[in-house]
Amino acid sequence: MSPRNRRTATAVAAVAAALAGVLCGCVAGPDFVPPAQHASERYTAAPLPHVELATQSAPATSSSPWWAALNDPRLDATIREALEHNRDLAAARATLGQMQQLAAASEGARYPQVDLDASTGRQKYGAAFLGPERLPPFTFFSVGASVSYMFDFAGGVRRTVERQRALADYQQHEADAAALSLSGNVALQAIAAASARAQIDSLEALLQDDRTDLKLVQDAFAAGSANRVDVLNAQSQLANDQTLLPPLRRALSSADDALAVLAGHAPAEWSAPDFTLDEFTMPAQLPRTLPAELAHHRPDILASEAQLHAATAAVGIAAANLYPQINLTATAGLQATALHALFDAGSAAGGLTGGLTQPLFNHGTLRARARAADDAMHAALASYEQVVLHSFGQVADALQALDQDAELRASEQSAVSISSENLALTRESYTAGNTGVLQVLEAQRQSQQARLGLVRAQAQRYQDTVQLLLALGGRVPAG
Repeated sequence: MSPRNRRTATAVAAVAAALAGVLCGCVAGPDFVPPAQHASERYTAAPLPHVELATQSAPATSSSPWWAALNDPRLDATIREALEHNRDLAAARATLGQMQQLAAASEGARYPQVDLDASTGRQKYGAAFLGPERLPPFTFFSVGASVSYMFDFAGGVRRTVERQRALADYQQHEADAAALSLSGNVALQAIAAASARAQIDSLEALLQDDRTDLKLVQDAFAAGSANRVDVLNAQSQLANDQTLLPPLRRALSSADDALAVLAGHAPAEWSAPDFTLDEFTMPAQLPRTLPAELAHHRPDILASEAQLHAATAAVGIAAANLYPQINLTATAGLQATALHALFDAGSAAGGLTGGLTQPLFNHGTLRARARAADDAMHAALASYEQVVLHSFGQVADALQALDQDAELRASEQSAVSISSENLALTRESYTAGNTGVLQVLEAQRQSQQARLGLVRAQAQRYQDTVQLLLALGGRVPAG
């Protein structure tokens, strides 16, 4: 390209950029404003006397993950294994990368586009086309650059870029939500496995008690102080309690298999740790997160807000389509009918083309699309508000569940203590001949239910703690 042509192309690009700054002052459509947050300081109408919250709100950023509150190194290692190898999370991260690249690609429309073209061919014109002129067939060669620019005076391009960025933000929050959900599922499955293992241990101790009772009855039967019905009752109790083990073992294997899959491995290739309830620690204080802060913590709320932002930008795009579209294209290059003459001084060629397109009549199509975009924006706003309300409900449910868990655990501990003492006294009374075998079996049944109830109450308390931490967006207690 000759210096003169290069200067022409550079000047066109500079003029296009300057005009872009002047003409892009007006942007169609509303500017996005984040929705106002709730000013309430409570999630529940009734007080929660058994739930102790931290004295201050959890920090906006924390180096500790939410599961650090459970203080279990093996759980920490399992969750990190899942975050590294889980396929669903990998897919969410790949989708995030895709949306980020699409957002970056949309930025290019804001600037002049420069292309280099080269072509060759052979041309013949018909006699009827040229009239009295006669032009023999000829071969041509050309090479040159073209600069094109669309003036975004209505802001359609900028709104498109804004929308793509909002969609990238949405996918970022979706990936964060996937990671939070994955870590929560791992923790819940670990607690489920620990609960099943604790119930199995409790039942095995119970079965040992059943065998002890059966031996007492058999000895009494041999001594003539018990009858055959007493023996059958003791045998029946042992047989019935043995039926409780297979479902618990199935629940344990299902939880272990689920942990393997969540960690990104086949169950036959990876074994989950043997989690126990004793290795988990309840946080001394639960996080204090006000409703107004929740929108900045939960990734699903942030994702819904990003969708609302994208829908708001789409309104601007639809409005910009109602305005004229102005395009400018400049070309500068070399043309010749012989390859050896392509770079001669006389082969320079160029052109400047401007175009304007103004929609005049399309049977209301563009205005209908603008109204549809506005309706979509209001639908996104309603969806956002529903997500916020749903999140408040989840936090309230978790807080109330923890409050009730504290009462239930205290009751179960009392029941275990009383039923264990009652069982010991009933056995002594039976040995002394003052109580029948049915009383022993009933005392043992009550003791069994109390012990299993305590295990379930402990597991439920851990599960509800995890649910609360997840509902708060993965916050850790403030110091």
